[in-house]
Amino acid sequence: MGNLGRWARVAVAIALGATFALTGTSHAAASLTPRQLAGQRVIYSYPGLTPPQSLLDRIKAGEAAGVIFFGENIQSTQQIAGVIAQLNAANAESPVKQPLLLMTDQEGGKVRRLPGEPTLSEKQIGQSADPVAAAAQAGTGAARNLESAGMNVNLAPVLDVYREAGDFDDQYGRSYSKDPAVAGELGKAFITAQQQAGVAAAAKHFPGLGSAAKDQNTDETPVTLNAPLQELRDVDEAPYPTAMSAGVKLVMVSWATYPALDSAHPAGLSSQVVRQELRARLGFQGVTVTDALEAGSLQAYGGTGQRAVAAAAAGMDLILCSARDAAQGDDAADAMVNALQAGQLDQADFTAAADRVSALRGSLG
Repeated sequence: MGNLGRWARVAVAIALGATFALTGTSHAAASLTPRQLAGQRVIYSYPGLTPPQSLLDRIKAGEAAGVIFFGENIQSTQQIAGVIAQLNAANAESPVKQPLLLMTDQEGGKVRRLPGEPTLSEKQIGQSADPVAAAAQAGTGAARNLESAGMNVNLAPVLDVYREAGDFDDQYGRSYSKDPAVAGELGKAFITAQQQAGVAAAAKHFPGLGSAAKDQNTDETPVTLNAPLQELRDVDEAPYPTAMSAGVKLVMVSWATYPALDSAHPAGLSSQVVRQELRARLGFQGVTVTDALEAGSLQAYGGTGQRAVAAAAAGMDLILCSARDAAQGDDAADAMVNALQAGQLDQADFTAAADRVSALRGSLG
């Protein structure tokens, strides 16, 4: 991504009315307010089939990085393509001259927001006669499907290495294999094919939900996974270097707590997991993205704003506000502005995260 547009680091005092001068290596200089800068790190969502005017206004103002779409937003490919045309028209008026990140979960099998490809689940791919070819075909199919609707990011593939039949991942066919080497190779095939077709991939859920039991769902309740450190690294994390060798553009971090790494925080709120394990140990340089910010696993961590600030402090680049409520995205961005102003979040670190998001957006133009 070295030759892509990047936001230059800035060194101006943070004040609510101040502006941040940012420059891109391949596009004109721009000046962002603190609210615009914070917005570069927020993915919005909305209820129903029609985006609210408030979301369109945020996009026009350069105060949103993108939008995530769920089943309730999609009636047909034609309908959601029309919505995306609206969002892109609003973005054309934005002072931030970068494509929006327009994303969904199109894993395959039971987890699909759009009708059509990929129809096979990861488990079915892993059990097929030629799993690598099937994974590549699924990646290409996912990209073509998303592109037909105007989307450019797929929150897939899942790299979790399941342990037992019927466990959390396996019950929905969301794991390629019990073998981490196989999971890594099939994930790599999916990622390579999808990104070659122009849609960014997000490997998930780092460091891995493969050891979760059937009822351990972080969307609903706090989850602690007690895998020993060596098992976490040898099994759960093992597919990620392979995915990184394919140039995966995003990694989604789990909301489970892993005592072997950090007993006090869920992974996506843990600097030890994000900055040390994923960045420093494994060398990931792309964009980190949270799982859904309203997850039940975060019930002890305050409201939307507090969760967003904690995630940003831990090293998460993109804050995924998926409560189907555009106001949640506003709460997240406003809280990050306040935290910057108060010195609770480091300015250079915050801007470096915006750099990475800008590079991703520029790569999808």
